[in-house]
Amino acid sequence: MMESSTATSSGPKARELRISNSALRARRRGVVLGHRLAIADASSALVAGLLAAVIFEPGAGAPAILGFGLITAALWSFISFSVGLHSGDRLASWASSLGEVAPYCVGLMLLSWPVFAAAAVLNLGEPAITSLSCVFILALIDTAARTAVRGRIHRVSDLRQQTLILGSGMVAGQLAEKLQNNDQYGLVPVGIVDDEYHPVGEVSLPLLGGFSELPQILKTRQIDRVIIAFSRSSHEQLLHAIRTCRDAGVAIDVVPRLFEFLDGARALDQVGGLPLISLGPARLTRTAGAAKRILDFCGSALALIVLSPLLLAVAVAIKVESRGPVFFRQRRAGRYNVPFEVLKFRSMYADAEERKAALERENESTDGVMFKIRDDPRITKVGKLIRRTSIDELPQLVNVLRGEMSLVGPRPIIFREAEALEDWHLRRVELRPGLTGPWQIYGRSQSPFQEMVRFDYQYVAGWSLSRDIEILLATLPAVLSGRGAY
Repeated sequence: MMESSTATSSGPKARELRISNSALRARRRGVVLGHRLAIADASSALVAGLLAAVIFEPGAGAPAILGFGLITAALWSFISFSVGLHSGDRLASWASSLGEVAPYCVGLMLLSWPVFAAAAVLNLGEPAITSLSCVFILALIDTAARTAVRGRIHRVSDLRQQTLILGSGMVAGQLAEKLQNNDQYGLVPVGIVDDEYHPVGEVSLPLLGGFSELPQILKTRQIDRVIIAFSRSSHEQLLHAIRTCRDAGVAIDVVPRLFEFLDGARALDQVGGLPLISLGPARLTRTAGAAKRILDFCGSALALIVLSPLLLAVAVAIKVESRGPVFFRQRRAGRYNVPFEVLKFRSMYADAEERKAALERENESTDGVMFKIRDDPRITKVGKLIRRTSIDELPQLVNVLRGEMSLVGPRPIIFREAEALEDWHLRRVELRPGLTGPWQIYGRSQSPFQEMVRFDYQYVAGWSLSRDIEILLATLPAVLSGRGAY
C-alpha cells in the first residue's frame, strides 16, 4: 500500500499539481518581484546605514551603529513601499526600472529627514553629513541590488507568462514579433484568438479559436495574460472577452487604435468619466531648442573626456589588427537634409587582399570541406566586438559636439533612403539626427526601415527634453543587453 501511494504521488496527479503551481507562480509574478525588491531595499538600507555610521563615527558603540542601520532599513522599506517601488504587476516595471526614477528620487528625499533625526539622536558625527552620505550610499547599493534582482528574475522560467493575442492581422503579427524579440518582459505568445482571421506575417502563431471559445482556451492553455490587438469583432464581443479574462484572473493589456501617434501622449484626461489620451500640439520653441543644444554640447564634451581612454584603446586595436584608417566616414542627411559626414570606428577590412584572406580563413576546415560562412568575412574581429556593443558609434560624439548631430534624435540615414521617404515622414528632418533614439532602444537592427521611420516620426511629433533624458537612460541597458545589435 505504501509503495502504491508513493507511485501515485509521482504520477499524473503530481504532474498536474506541479503545472498548477507553476501557472499560479507566473500569474502572481508581480507579487514575487515585489517581495524580492522589498528584500533588496531593506538589505541595501541596512548596509548603507551601518557603513555611514562606521565611517563618520567609528567610535560609536555597537548598539548605536546597529540601531542606525535598523532604523534606516525600516524607514526605507516603509517609504519605498509607499511610493510604489515594490509594485511588479505593470509590464514596464517588470522589464525596467526607468519608470521608477521619479518616485525613487522622491523617496530618497523623504528618507533624508528622518535619517538626519536618527543620526542626531544617536550622536553619530555631524548629522547632516551622516544622513546625506547614508542616502548616497543607499542609492548606489540599492540601484545595483534592484538591477540584480530584475536580471535574475528574468531568467526564472516559472515566471514567464503564457500570453494570448486577441485579434489578428499586421498589428497582431508585430506584437507577437516584439514579444519574441524582447524577452525581458517575460511574455511567451502561444496563439491567436479571432473570429475573422487575417494573416499575421512571418510570425508562426496558431489560431486557437474564436471569441466564443475563449473561456475554454484560457483554461486548457493555462493563459496568464491576454493582449487585445486590432480585431473586427464587435464592441460587445470585446467587452465580453475582457469580462471573461477578468473573471479568470488573467491580466489584460490593450493596444490602442492610432498607436503610431501616441508616443508623445500625456497622462489620461477624463470627459464625463470617459478616459481620453491627450495629444497636445508639438512645438519646438527656441527655448526648448536651446536647452536641447546645451544638453548635447555638455553631454558630448563630458562623454568624450570620460571615454577618451576607451576611444584611444579601440583606435590602437583597429590599427594593430589591419591596415587602413581608424575612422569610417560617410555622407548622411542631417537636419533639413543638409549633408554632413558621419564618423564611426572602422569595423571592416580596408583592402581587397585582407578581405580575400579573411574569406579563406572563414572557409577553412581540417577535412577540406567548405562550410557555410556564418558571419560577414569583411568584418574584423575588433569590428565584431565594437559593433555588438555599439562602440563603433562613439566617434559620433564629435558630430554632436560640432552641432551636426544630437545625443538623441532620428536615425542618421543615407541620401538614398532620404529620397524614398513619403511626405509625412519628412517631419523627421525638423530635428538633428541622433546618436541614439527610439530606434536604438526599441529594436536596433531588428526594426525594418519603415518601422524605424515611424519611430522617428513619433519621437519628433512628441519631442520633449524629459523624453530625451528618458531615452538616454534607456540606451545603456539596451546596448549592454545586446538586443538587436548588428
